[in-house]
Amino acid sequence: MSAAASAAANANRGALVEDEAEVPADDPTPQQVPAAAAPAPQPMSVTRSAIYVVCSALLFLTQGLGMNLALANLTQVQGSLSATSIEAAWLSAAYMAPNVSLSIALVKIRAQYGLRRFAEIGIVGFVIVSLMNVFVSDLHSAIVVRFISGIAAAPMSTLGFLYMLEAFPPARKLTVGLALALTCTTISAPITRLISPTLIEYGQWHGLYTLEMALALMALPIIYLLPLTPVPHAKIIQRTDILSYLLVALGFGCIAIVLTMGRLYWWFEAPWLGVLLAVAIVALTAVVLIELNRELPLIDVRWLASREILHFTAVLLIFRLVASEQSAIAANFYQLLGLQFEQVATLYWIILGASIAGGILCAALMKPDHAEFVHVLALSLLAGGAYIDSQATNLTRPEQMYLSQAMIAAGTALFLPPAMASGFKAALMKGPSYILSFIVIFLFTQSIGGLIGTATFGSFVTLREKFHSNVLAEQIVMSNPAIAQRISQLAASYGRVIGDRALLNGEGVALLGQQVTREANILAYNDAFLLASVIALCALTGLLAHILYKRIAARMAPPATALSS
Repeated sequence: MSAAASAAANANRGALVEDEAEVPADDPTPQQVPAAAAPAPQPMSVTRSAIYVVCSALLFLTQGLGMNLALANLTQVQGSLSATSIEAAWLSAAYMAPNVSLSIALVKIRAQYGLRRFAEIGIVGFVIVSLMNVFVSDLHSAIVVRFISGIAAAPMSTLGFLYMLEAFPPARKLTVGLALALTCTTISAPITRLISPTLIEYGQWHGLYTLEMALALMALPIIYLLPLTPVPHAKIIQRTDILSYLLVALGFGCIAIVLTMGRLYWWFEAPWLGVLLAVAIVALTAVVLIELNRELPLIDVRWLASREILHFTAVLLIFRLVASEQSAIAANFYQLLGLQFEQVATLYWIILGASIAGGILCAALMKPDHAEFVHVLALSLLAGGAYIDSQATNLTRPEQMYLSQAMIAAGTALFLPPAMASGFKAALMKGPSYILSFIVIFLFTQSIGGLIGTATFGSFVTLREKFHSNVLAEQIVMSNPAIAQRISQLAASYGRVIGDRALLNGEGVALLGQQVTREANILAYNDAFLLASVIALCALTGLLAHILYKRIAARMAPPATALSS
């Protein structure tokens, strides 16, 4: 995510030059990358632009598959790793712990050492880590490799953004380029679901990551054959920056582990969750105290605490929470129903197509006067899709969710680019040094926000399942003729192998209990779908009220004020 802001900043500041030039270390403004006076770059041909777009999509797919392959197949790979379901979840936690904060450091590393070296080292590191998956033989080695993969994958997403923005002129980097780049970040999840069954059948864990290794090797020559336009770089990393980043990494990493594992160990049952949370609070508090007393802070805390930025942060968090419906609720709901790959394959093709269509539509509408309309459309699609899903039953199949999941996929692709563009412009108006502070906001709301969404909806489903189980269990009494008849019908399937009447009735009760549990889970997922719809609807109502307020204020403003504004 950070690359979109930094690359666009380079374009908007006119920092694109033919050859890299290093600025002396005694630059009086070390927080800013100086803009060199240079002629405007020559426009890129359509063919070359298309090649850069394709290469960007390949880089995004390589990084996205590496992140999603293990996450989407924890149940399948735990057997090959001799792990329980909870132990396998540590693979996701190990990946996210370093990954959620690395983009902060990469911005300054890229600015100090240059794009060329950053790209070359980043891609080589990812290839090496991809090769390490071949040597994974048990859970412990898999966790170590996943932790290193989380570190190596951060530059890949950055390079994906940079190559996409490289394909467009400066005027379209924050419109078409940004929309297509963010669309590419959403397509990896459905593609993972489509190709995973074949890879699992081919070779379990090694089958999954053989593909990642192949994609990494395909991406390797891209960096050398299609170089990015170099920009000036300077020695801007200070010692205090290193301390601040390490504390941010510690805080964000602890939060990522807590959010990933909290609902599995349960929030109040494992004391170490509280310890990690306390460490995160202490580390992030220390960052705030350090940055408030620096003349040239790594992160401008005062700006982050302003009313406009807090509002922007809340908007992104709410969106990320609602967008988690597709990954945190729907995917688990399919597993609950026992749907096989052949039954959901068409659904994921539809989700993939809707995501691409939403991204293309967003690119066409990416204008300042269309941002509010795009957000209204996106929230309407998210609210409507989640509400349709909330009507599911045990007879629901993917065919009944084609429309709703397509609406959610399109709404997700529509919402994010205008929000990121407006936030980046607000940061750029304050000055180039504020870009990193904006990246912290965007990183927190998207990476940590995604984990918050998964943890929130996962915990909500667990709590609601217990509630519905208790309500349904209270209605199962043998004195009810309908219940007694249902138990008799279920027990009849064992009538030829069990002669004892009491044992036969016991099997009938057990089968009825399984059905009650399944119905309670379906009701719980319906509640989660409905919660996502209500959140999106509340956000939509707030947005419409804000638009109405601005129009009324503009009409009531004196003519002179209106003209001056």
